[in-house]
Amino acid sequence: MKSQRDLTVTLAFAVAVLCVVFSYTLVAQVEAPTGFDDLTNGLVSQATHDADRAIFEQVRTQPAGLGPTYNRTNCAECHISPVTGGVSTFADLLAGSGSPVVARLVHENAICVAAQDPPPGATEITTRRLTLNTLGDGFVEALADSTFTAIQAGQPASMRGTILLVPVGVGATAVGRFGWKDPHVSLQLLAASQYLNEIGFTTPLFPSELTATCDAVPDPEDAANDFDAAARFIRATKAPPRDAALAATPDAIAGGNLFNAIGCNVCHVTSLTTAPPGTVLQGGTYVVAAALGNKIIHPYSDFLLHNIGTSDGFPATPKKMRTAPLWGLRTHQVYLHDGASLSLSDAILRHAGEATTVINNYNALSATQQRQLITFLQSL
Repeated sequence: MKSQRDLTVTLAFAVAVLCVVFSYTLVAQVEAPTGFDDLTNGLVSQATHDADRAIFEQVRTQPAGLGPTYNRTNCAECHISPVTGGVSTFADLLAGSGSPVVARLVHENAICVAAQDPPPGATEITTRRLTLNTLGDGFVEALADSTFTAIQAGQPASMRGTILLVPVGVGATAVGRFGWKDPHVSLQLLAASQYLNEIGFTTPLFPSELTATCDAVPDPEDAANDFDAAARFIRATKAPPRDAALAATPDAIAGGNLFNAIGCNVCHVTSLTTAPPGTVLQGGTYVVAAALGNKIIHPYSDFLLHNIGTSDGFPATPKKMRTAPLWGLRTHQVYLHDGASLSLSDAILRHAGEATTVINNYNALSATQQRQLITFLQSL
């Protein structure tokens, strides 16, 4: 049997260990770097980040493989505000028909007349999808699947988001988080798909053209795997910062409290923490880097799919869209997935469905309180 002295020593040692662990946790979980400054978040050197940004901004030409159909000639044309990787007012046009609806991207450009997309024919639905911000997405990629399942479990039944498990690796799935319908979890796959769909550039991951008409360049056209550099560029971007001066005003502070009080934060989750460095994600294909691990981010999103009454009937979840992350919101000129809202007030009031209770709470606020909430949003 241990003596009283032994028990005291053991207890003291246990307390010391807990203090060390607690202190390490406090040190390890730190705020992610933010800024609209084109600087690396620490994942790669500044020289590498600049070189990757140059590839992200590189204009693609027809002799190099542009097209046959495409929307833009480089990534930065659609991701430019306020710095490379951000948003723009460009929007993709989607058309669909049938039951269930079969959707296709309607390209704005083609390298020859014969390659132009065929007429929509029996098109029943058309919609536009705004360009999404990619700044800070390296931290979003580094979120563990358990983060999303925990958020979902904590949401009330009437507002519980839908998790979409998407293929990644060999025979594995993970929680989708990128795109308006959550089709991607991997930034590498996201970059490769956008090379194909937006620029018409085939890659080893997507080696087949959408249409081979007028295409004279051997596939895959991205022989140098530039899409990898584009994905690395996104991973190394800083998260969007807040407008510190506006955020410190009494109105913005009051508006932030109201944002939480009326329930906006149920879906627009204010703070998330990435997985620890070394964590293996994406079915074993991705390891969280030290620069991305244990970082606290404020995307104001749960990245889950919700029905708020603004969807457009397109698969895979006809009535649901991903919760739009609100970080960097002040750089946007139009709002919601289709850009049809020209003001923050209109964007709020267009919410319905799962957000009905929240919007009822918003409508019950005084005019002053509504103005304070808008001020808070303008600080993001």
